[in-house]
Amino acid sequence: MNYADYEFLKFDRKPNGVLLVTINRPEKMNAATTRMHTEFSEIWKTVKADTETRIVVVTGAGRAFSAGGDLNEEIAKLGDAEKIIAMGEDARAIVWNMIDLDKPIISAINGPAAGAGLAVALTADISIIAEDAKITDAHTKIGVASGDHAIMLWPLYCGMPKAKLYLLTADVLDGREAERIGLVSMCVAREKLMDTALALADRLALMPQRALRWTKRSLNHWLRQAGPAFDLSVAYEGLNFFEADAREGLSAFLEKRPPDFPSAPKKP
Repeated sequence: MNYADYEFLKFDRKPNGVLLVTINRPEKMNAATTRMHTEFSEIWKTVKADTETRIVVVTGAGRAFSAGGDLNEEIAKLGDAEKIIAMGEDARAIVWNMIDLDKPIISAINGPAAGAGLAVALTADISIIAEDAKITDAHTKIGVASGDHAIMLWPLYCGMPKAKLYLLTADVLDGREAERIGLVSMCVAREKLMDTALALADRLALMPQRALRWTKRSLNHWLRQAGPAFDLSVAYEGLNFFEADAREGLSAFLEKRPPDFPSAPKKP
């Protein structure tokens, strides 16, 4: 894809080869449609082929980074093998294409991030979050296994005990807690977020690029070792989309009511 082909990503070239990528569906808190999932995966290949870009900064338009998938589209995939497989392939491609891009990526997490958006935010090489931004891996709350990125990344970032706590409960973290447990690189006041991210990007852009890229490539072998666990989690999430719990979880979320999961004990 060329930059002109993207519908939901905006591009702004900054000095010294810094490219600002903005997720642009602010009226829906940048919730990811099926098309956006594809764009989240393809953009890294476009950047790889772009000889002008040295460093990428990615953020969200408006008050959100990307508040998860568009569940109106997700519920339509229930029980449809072709759509579920395609969703899983995009989920894998987002993470693997970011890992395989040697050019450094900085995320400026300006607001809520979940689902595929959180995968982009945390697979970035350096993640900078606003203090009051809220993030969550909410898969278990809608009845599916955590399959976007977290099984690969969170145990390495913040340790297995915290990874299990937050991935099993699907609890929300703010920027301060995310930094405290080591899930993100840096936490700053909201008004300083973009200046901090762009200044760091400019600093990296002026450094020796091959040294940076080969350092990233080498570091990412730690992530590649967890690749089988990641692929398994994507497969399990897809299988969950054939189960009654996922249908109930998605329906409850869209209807703004507590879920009554078929596999859970019945309330008295």
